[in-house]
Amino acid sequence: MATKSSPTVTLKHLAAELAESHDLSKKQAETILGDLVDRTVKHLKKGNRIRLVGLGILQVRHRAARMGRNPATGEPIQIKASKKVAFRAAKELKEAI
Repeated sequence: MATKSSPTVTLKHLAAELAESHDLSKKQAETILGDLVDRTVKHLKKGNRIRLVGLGILQVRHRAARMGRNPATGEPIQIKASKKVAFRAAKELKEAI
């Protein structure tokens, strides 16, 4: 049974929509969105939380080192500590969906 997947919206798609609704060129809108992504990454690297009102919060979470198992052999393995970006959806987003 095949499932139908939703189309993926890229930064180019978002830039085109922004350009159309705000009388900007597509290139200007792409530059603005690209800059937003760059600044988001920069702040996450510093350890800052990013709150986007109506959308949610992005933050870096630290995962401690732990023991795991190789699923193929059952052999215990050491999993290294790592960082991950976590997103917590805002109440408005949850209610809208």
